[in-house]
Amino acid sequence: MSQNNLISNRRSSVGVKVGSVQIGGGAPVVVQSMTNTDTVNEISTTEQVAQLARAGSELVRITVNSVEAAKAVPGIRARLDDLGCHVPLVGDFHFNGHKLLTSYPDCAKSLAKFRINPGNVGKGKKRDEQFSTLIETACKYDKPVRIGVNWGSLDQEMLARIMDENANSSDPQDATYVMREALITSAIESATKAEEIGLDRSKIVLSCKVSGVQDLISVYRDLAARCDYALHLGLTEAGMGSKGIVASTAALSILLQEGIGDTIRISLTPEPGGSRSREVIVAQEILQTMGLRAFVPLVAACPGCGRTTSTYFQELAESIQAYVRDEMIVWREQYVGVENMSLAVMGCVVNGPGESKHANIGISLPGSGENPVAPVYVDGEKKVTLKGDNIAAEFRQIVDQYVSEKYPRKVS
Repeated sequence: MSQNNLISNRRSSVGVKVGSVQIGGGAPVVVQSMTNTDTVNEISTTEQVAQLARAGSELVRITVNSVEAAKAVPGIRARLDDLGCHVPLVGDFHFNGHKLLTSYPDCAKSLAKFRINPGNVGKGKKRDEQFSTLIETACKYDKPVRIGVNWGSLDQEMLARIMDENANSSDPQDATYVMREALITSAIESATKAEEIGLDRSKIVLSCKVSGVQDLISVYRDLAARCDYALHLGLTEAGMGSKGIVASTAALSILLQEGIGDTIRISLTPEPGGSRSREVIVAQEILQTMGLRAFVPLVAACPGCGRTTSTYFQELAESIQAYVRDEMIVWREQYVGVENMSLAVMGCVVNGPGESKHANIGISLPGSGENPVAPVYVDGEKKVTLKGDNIAAEFRQIVDQYVSEKYPRKVS
């Protein structure tokens, strides 16, 4: 039985088109990310959007929080188009989105989707009016909307209502249940209201983000059971480095395995000097290691042990992994299926030859005390034995040759 057959399918049957990208409706799970530049700075924002798109982000969200930011959006879109980068832009609106979208129609037109938070579009009567304005604007310009609920900014009136209902219940639940129910109710009621205003359900994506792994799993299980809107997954405020990666992977992998989620974002706090693209790579690797999608050739490498006192195999594995990811920018435009290629960089004779034979291309480096030679296997057969100081360069040449000979060229 294939890995995909083990994954239940509870994904939305309703497809949402965001520019050229489809979310839900049987489409593969979509990877998205968000810039952390000041949107007012058109140049830096354009550069980061392009960087994220090159890394593989299929949607990129930008903050639109001020008049100046709204004015900058059309320029950012134009700059990206001039670069040949046509990734759809999503505008992230809080508090004043109704004013910005109506006052600056070119901003609305330049965005492929709006993201709004029902917890901060206004209070009381203003909330309903301002929410209606946002949805009417989306209808006017034929834009999809993500209704993104966040437990850090819940609609307080709704939360109070659900707390009262729970307190008066014959079987009151704990505070955690109330919070989860408030998230789900806010999302579904907001989506229902948007449909009543005139937004088709094929224009609606929902999300209910929290920062706790178990809470996220419970919320999305309930949300998926109670609606068929396309769902965006993400663990909000996941954290920095390995903590953020592990927490996001733990939560999203369980939901994806259950067939829940149509698009994902990994909300990592960048390390000082770190690349924003890391969150894209993590999202891709989650989907690819689960067998849901393929983005870039994966490199298998052994962890090392007392037989591999040399760090050479580690350095080679790192350089090959970086090489294929960089080359994929070109390969994906030229070849069909190269993202499914598998590579192996092994450090000694114990598992090296066997693992190398299982990969499309594998190299078994010598361990401590072994002969200083490195056999290379191509599709299970020994092709050549490398030795000397140019093993890395020669191995890359073998990879390049394999790609050019194995995968058909795209027809332009």
